[in-house]
Amino acid sequence: MIPLLVLLPAGAALVGLGVRGSLPVSRAVAVGAALLTALLAVVAVVVVDPGSVATLPGGDLQTGGPGIPLAVGTDGATKAVAVVVALVAAAVQAYAAWYLADDDRYAVFAATVSLFTAAMLLLVHARDLVVLLVGWEVMGWCSFLLIGHWSRRPGARRAAHKAFLVTRLADVGMVLGVVGLSVGAGTTELGAVVGHWTGPSAEPALRAVLMSLVVVGVLGKSAQLPFSDWLPDAMEGPTPASALIHAATMVAAGTVVLALLLPVLALAGPARWLLAVATGLTMVLAALLALAQSDLKRLLAWSTVSQVGIMLAALAAAPPTERGRGGPSAGPGLLHLYSHAIFKSLLFLSLGWLGLLAGGTAARALRGSAWQVPVAGAGFAVGLAGLAGVPLLVGGVSKEHVVEAAWDAARGGDGPARVVTGALLLTVVLTAAYAVRALLVVGARSAGREGSQDVGSPDSATEPADSARRVDGIPTDLPDASPDRAPEPGNAATVGVSAPPAVRVVVAVLAVLTVLGGLVTLTGAFDLPGFSVLWALVTLLLVALGAAAAWLLGRGGDLAERLPARLVTAADDGLGADRAYLAVVARPVLGLARLVAFLDREVVDGYVAATGLAARAAGGLGARASRPERPSVGLGLLAVGLLGALAVGVLAWS
Repeated sequence: MIPLLVLLPAGAALVGLGVRGSLPVSRAVAVGAALLTALLAVVAVVVVDPGSVATLPGGDLQTGGPGIPLAVGTDGATKAVAVVVALVAAAVQAYAAWYLADDDRYAVFAATVSLFTAAMLLLVHARDLVVLLVGWEVMGWCSFLLIGHWSRRPGARRAAHKAFLVTRLADVGMVLGVVGLSVGAGTTELGAVVGHWTGPSAEPALRAVLMSLVVVGVLGKSAQLPFSDWLPDAMEGPTPASALIHAATMVAAGTVVLALLLPVLALAGPARWLLAVATGLTMVLAALLALAQSDLKRLLAWSTVSQVGIMLAALAAAPPTERGRGGPSAGPGLLHLYSHAIFKSLLFLSLGWLGLLAGGTAARALRGSAWQVPVAGAGFAVGLAGLAGVPLLVGGVSKEHVVEAAWDAARGGDGPARVVTGALLLTVVLTAAYAVRALLVVGARSAGREGSQDVGSPDSATEPADSARRVDGIPTDLPDASPDRAPEPGNAATVGVSAPPAVRVVVAVLAVLTVLGGLVTLTGAFDLPGFSVLWALVTLLLVALGAAAAWLLGRGGDLAERLPARLVTAADDGLGADRAYLAVVARPVLGLARLVAFLDREVVDGYVAATGLAARAAGGLGARASRPERPSVGLGLLAVGLLGALAVGVLAWS
């Protein structure tokens, strides 16, 4: 059944491309296959035994080197993650069928989403490093296609290329790390790889290097420092694509990879320190940037960067031996992946709906929009509560377990856990603050949007997003408050805000799961420490502190509008990361390329051309010397040759 769970959405991608000429058929294939995949994932929870392993078609390859079994398997946590991935993918497909109803490339988009889903499910069930790497790379390719779906826009093309180049750069580390782990173990089978590198024969220094390379690859795909800036720019993709990439695939994939390799990571001290420092800095910085964003869609993007940091931090804080548990547990990190997939998909899909009404996703445009579409507004509010970590909601349950596990390891003297714990506590406060800020914006009683464009105006329908504050994708100086983000081209703008029942059901189901999804902890699917009343109260106090601060500062207006204009500008610019990329990477590389081209053209080609000219000149002289009409020259050369031979003979005789 596990191979079928992967092959079903992959087959839907191929069929969807084949029938792309018929919109109704392509829509039926995409949505139908997604719903069937979600149903199959739920059935697998019941009928597939934990720990079972299967081989993909064509598996057990014999290469003459490491064995490649191409194995897939499952356990309790894998089942839960697979269900939420399939469920979010189905919600995105149903939503996109409405949201992109007027898009002439909808069929291609839906097929890409199906392939993306298959790649993530393949990675989740991977029990072989080659299988894992295939899912990892296919997701990177699909993210490029989804972010650049509106490729007629320069901003979308640039965002797609940026995401591809940044993540591919980091993937060099992932590939090197995976190859090194496989070669060292003599196989790509996950259990054997983990067994070898946690055994006494493993070289600690080499293990640390290889796992550090894997961590670099994870940091890139997960948009953690120093690779974090590509994810907010990925907002150039359609809202359904953002929901999928941010919620249940791509950026969450790194958490799955490190969870599978956690016993090895726990013994690789330098790799743990690298992960702890990177995620600690990222989760706090991204939360601060989210707090000051003038566009709520980019607020959610920076929120994703921060929340993925929490997932990974839970793994960085897992020491080799946890007190009372025997070994490191990936349960808290995977639980937060599960909960984040639910509430973040709800947030993106609800915001996309509100954005259709408001004519954009800028804070000014969305002010008071929740009252115009109560279903979307209520869904957005519930999603924000889950994001903030309100106790008993799915986000509150997962955050409490992450904080508790990190604190327990820190109390035992673990260095990376101490770094992570401090960052986590601060991030909980900041997350509650920016969640309440977003709630106050959409829930404001006044729906006036000073300076915003009319929803139906030609400019708002055709002008690229962020056109007033980004030139060729590079942020420019902003006024005191950013202009409204224009509607996404090719979306369901002509459909209006009256969504079909399917979309309302999607929002309602995700909202219910955000409220009740924490009950999954009662099933034992995730390996978790026991529930702590103390840390539940501490988390509640931290959430209340952040919420109260945002409420007091944001009463009567948007909190971001009360911040210094320079701070908002810097936040919208991502602290100038784009300019830094250009100054530190792009321009030096282009300059070096121009220098190499100059040397190749003027120096290397010059020597080659000179050699060619000399050869041509010598050949010309020889040709002229041997022409039949000049016999005197030939006789002269013959005489010189004879005299030379005679001289050599005389010298030899003497």
